[in-house]
Formats: sequence, structure tokens, C-alpha cells
Amino acid sequence: MTKELFSDNSHQDVAGAAWDANKLAMAPMAFQAIRLLWKKGVLSALEKTSYQGGSSIEALEKDTGVSRYGLTVLLEAGLAEKVVKKTNDKYRLSKIGFVILNDKATQINFDFAQDVCYQAMFHLEEAIDQGKPSGLKVFGQWPTIYRALTSLPEPVKTSWFAFDHHYSDSAFSRALEIVFSGETKPRTLLDIGGNTGKWSLRCAEHDKDVRITVVDLPEQVSVADQNVRDAGQSDRIDFFPVDLLDDASSLPENRDAAWMSQFLCCFSESQIVSILTRTRKALNPDGRVFILDTFWDHQRLEVSAYCLIMTSLYFTCLANGNSRMYDGKTMLRLIDQAGLELVSEHRNLGLSHSLLVCKKKSK
Repeated sequence: MTKELFSDNSHQDVAGAAWDANKLAMAPMAFQAIRLLWKKGVLSALEKTSYQGGSSIEALEKDTGVSRYGLTVLLEAGLAEKVVKKTNDKYRLSKIGFVILNDKATQINFDFAQDVCYQAMFHLEEAIDQGKPSGLKVFGQWPTIYRALTSLPEPVKTSWFAFDHHYSDSAFSRALEIVFSGETKPRTLLDIGGNTGKWSLRCAEHDKDVRITVVDLPEQVSVADQNVRDAGQSDRIDFFPVDLLDDASSLPENRDAAWMSQFLCCFSESQIVSILTRTRKALNPDGRVFILDTFWDHQRLEVSAYCLIMTSLYFTCLANGNSRMYDGKTMLRLIDQAGLELVSEHRNLGLSHSLLVCKKKSK
């Protein structure tokens, strides 16, 4: 069987495949070791001395308070993962180590993987088999993570919101220009899946005439309501608590626009069609639906597509058990099934987002 699988490969190709395969096998241990090199200050200490030839284990023990034994096993793992380099008896930071120490997105991904996903991923097989977020039980008993967001323990809650906001917030400025431009500039807008109210507040600051309704679960609405009150925008932002998983639920009608930021990825394909169909019914004849999301096939960088595809497993194991980070082609198919059509598409907003602008299908 091995001969058949690798019949067209050289010995070096086989060795390379074995290397990659075994890196995957040992990935959980490598992740924890590299995370500790960062969190315990070893990478930071190395950065300070990398341009002076690096640091010995004795110096690192003094600088970080980590035992010689602990430093030995962690640094050797760092060597294996090319996070650090070694010359004679001194260690220094590699380019990979520099990124881990200084890149905010990488750090947010590390914290999200550790605090939110790591323990839960032990239950991935159960989640796949049952179609339920089986890993969520490591934090408590909820049907989906969205019901749990206000009750998650720390540092889980902080890492979840940091992950969620870091990516969406980067796209907001450009998205505001698109939403509030041209003849279709909305006077009334539904912020569906409004979460903490960040987008609604940005809209209120951007356009002094628009009125906004935040639509989300009651637990999330309560958080957004307080944030809106604190910002002094209660006169133009109101709230509509609803569970959109209930197909019988409806949305406030006669709206010029509906906004969904990183929202539809939280639902299965059939649920997306149901939500978009109800959203279409809530629009005025010339209304628009704005869908901001991170479609993995729209990415400029391979690393972005990789991270998004892996994030799908969070949805499987923790969020709801049936959604994922969608590709753009799939989303366009679901938009069509809901009686909507694409007006325009704007890619490369912020770190990794695309904005789909849709309207009711022409009869």
C-alpha cells in the first residue's frame, strides 16, 4: 500500500511527508511548549539579547524564574519548532519567535486556541458524531456558546471576545463607507447578531440620521443595551431580543438595510437560508442586506485561509455543532435560495473580510 501511495515520489518526498505527518502528531505538545516560552517571558528575554549573541540557560533562569530543567525542555521544543536558534550554549530568537512575541493577531489566535478551544477539542469526535457542540460542556451546560457568552469563566470570555472583535473591527471603517454611500444610504438599519453593539455605535457616530435596531439573543441584548446607554446613544439605537433559531420568529419590518457581521457563519446552511429569508421580508422594496464575513476562499494570504478553515472546528466542537467558516461560493448559493441576489462584492476589507451587498431578487 505504501508503494502505491508514494509510487510517484522520491525518497526525499516520502521523508518530507513523514516529517509533516509527525509534526501533526506532536502538535498539541509543541503548541503548549511554545505558548509557555511566550507566556513565561522566555521569548521576551531572548529578544533583548538576540542581537548580542543570545542568552545562556543560566542567564534565562535568572531573567525568567523558570527552572533550568523547565527551560531545557521548553527551549529544545522551541528549537524543534524553529522558534529559537542555538549557537554554542546560547539561545536567540528566530523570525517565528519574533512574530509570536510581537504580532497581535498571532497572540490572539494562541489565546483563543488555549483558553477557548484546547480542552474542548478532546470532544471533537463526539461533536462530529452527534452534530452538537459536545466540547462546550467543559465550561458548563448550554445548548450553544452564544447562550453562554455572558457567563463564560475567565480567561475564556476575554479570549473569545478578543478573537471575535479583532477581526471584525479591522473591517468596520471601510464597511461604513460602503453602507452609507450612494442612493441606498439607509435611514433605518437592523444590526442582526449585534453582539455587544460595537457596529451599531460606529454607525450612530458615522451618520447622525440613521436609526438602528440591534437584533440578538436576550443575553447579548442586555450587554449591548448597557454599552449603548454608556455611550449616550439610546435615542437612536433600540433593541429586539429574539432567538433566530426559531423559524417562526420574525424581524422588525420596513427597514432600509440589514447588517450581519461574522454572523451567518454561526449557523448551518438551512438555518442561513431561513434567516436570510426572514431578513428579506423585513426589508423595504429597495432595501439592502450587508453580509460581512471571512470567506476562506477569498483570502489573499494562505495563512489566513488556513486559520479560517481550522476555526471551523471551533464551531463544530464549541459553538453549535453544525456551522463553519464558509467559502464564498457556498454563501452565494444560500443567498440565492433565500430570494436575494448579489448587487456588489467588496473583498480585502480589514484583515480578511469580504462584504456582500444583496437586494431582493428582481421579479
